Amino acid sequence: MPRHVSNAHHIVVDAPVDQAFHFFTPAGEELWVAGWRPRYLHPADGRTETGMVFTTGEGDELTIWTLADFDPVRHRSRYLRCTPASRTGMVEVQCAALDAGRTGVSVRYTLTALNPAGERELEAFEGQRFAAMIDGWADQIRARRAL
Repeated sequence: MPRHVSNAHHIVVDAPVDQAFHFFTPAGEELWVAGWRPRYLHPADGRTETGMVFTTGEGDELTIWTLADFDPVRHRSRYLRCTPASRTGMVEVQCAALDAGRTGVSVRYTLTALNPAGERELEAFEGQRFAAMIDGWADQIRARRAL
């Protein structure tokens, strides 16, 4: 049976909820993720909306993303992602205001390996490795906002 993982981790982003939520859109991630360069397929202008499709990476890491649910009022999004050479799954982001300048962010990855390469890739999405990855996101956003 293929390896399947589902993990969530929570971080705090020092930004108002609307701004923090924007950091987790494809265009918003360009502000803080090194090398994140989505190629927008639909809509071509990269407008963040339910049904948008874009790709990232190349070669074995080419990933196709579809924004399945996007609710900017409730600050929730759910992406379907497939890296055909190794894994497929879902990424969910939920933001909630903690106060006027801080936002709690919950990130859940649910992934299934498609082959042995995917089995190895999923190790990064388990336990402390996953928590450290998501904690790193808060650090990257903090560093970017300090510029």
